Amino acid sequence: MIKRILLAALALFLLLIPSVVTADNAITVLDTSVEINFPTALVFNLEAESSADIVDARLRYQVDKMNYASATSEGWADFAPATEIETSWTWDMRKSSLPPGTAITYWWTIKDAAGNNQESPPAVVCFEDVRYQWQSLTNGDLTLFRYEGDDSFARELMNACEAGLGRLTLDIGTYPEKPIKIYVYASASDLQGAMIFPQEWTGGAAFTEFGIIAIGISPGQLDWGKRALVHELTHLVVHQATFSPYGELPTWLDEGLAMYNEGELATSLEAYLQQAISEDKLISVRSLCSPFSAEPEKAYLSYTESYSLVEYLLDNYGQVEMLNLLTLLKQGNTYDEALTQVYSFDIDGLDSRWREALVGPISQAQRTWHPALIAVLSALATSLALAGALALEEWDWQRSGKLG
Repeated sequence: MIKRILLAALALFLLLIPSVVTADNAITVLDTSVEINFPTALVFNLEAESSADIVDARLRYQVDKMNYASATSEGWADFAPATEIETSWTWDMRKSSLPPGTAITYWWTIKDAAGNNQESPPAVVCFEDVRYQWQSLTNGDLTLFRYEGDDSFARELMNACEAGLGRLTLDIGTYPEKPIKIYVYASASDLQGAMIFPQEWTGGAAFTEFGIIAIGISPGQLDWGKRALVHELTHLVVHQATFSPYGELPTWLDEGLAMYNEGELATSLEAYLQQAISEDKLISVRSLCSPFSAEPEKAYLSYTESYSLVEYLLDNYGQVEMLNLLTLLKQGNTYDEALTQVYSFDIDGLDSRWREALVGPISQAQRTWHPALIAVLSALATSLALAGALALEEWDWQRSGKLG
């Protein structure tokens, strides 16, 4: 009986001892917020207090994009130690930029001088271009944002995207692997204002790892806009399907698929191909594996040849082989290895077979494409500044590792 009384007294004594404050409760997060200064910065704000001086506060964040492995980044807030702090950390986009609409999950980790730690609940902020009043149209995995143009304008663009996705599925068996956001700016200058250090010819960009497209299309540019949008959409979907740390697509295949999915090749671009054939100045397929020349005429010919190469492979071998080629490249096979496994010829073999297939068109071209006509069309294509239509592929610049 005495033993039981002693045990009960001990239990009551322990209950009366003040509980020790745990690390999770020692620090209080009073407020967190984010200021969006598009496109130059995100400012993450923190207010917190503790019974001991707060000596460390770090923002941790994850960007919603395709990664080879989960990645958490960290920013250190600068402040004087105190029991109550108001501080912030600024993401300077001039050093590592993000496209409009990017979602960022963030939280703060805080430490005081007594060794207590606290972590704020995760929150999400979207790096939206708050300069405009956006309207949206959603269909399946596609969401199109615009601030100019009526509902008919938006529907025309959405229909073009859906048709382009349908052709991709039929031609090469690829489809979006995550939701896609499309931001339609009212002009190229508006689009360039949404970018850090844009090129003056930038007309559109596919941020493939983010599932985001930003493009400048005015309501008066609808026909051009539909083709350009399908071009960028193709880049995005193909790169989602082939995303891996092991290999990348040859430029001719990447560009050729985007050009092919736009639809029939423009007559002005066809003129470049016919002139190169007639003058025996075709660029080799092996050269087209690397980034294209910045010289306009060579660039136009590179895009046109890429279209012709993809057309040759699809017309002569079909969809299954093209999908197999993309799969092997994703797995890290070299260009020669992948082509040989799928088609039984390497890059040089493709080059010779493709040129042989052009012999028929050469004969016909000599009868129908008069040299003077070719020269006129070439000059016309240059004067129309097709770099605006093709944008000289700003997407490639944006994907080169300068993003977030």
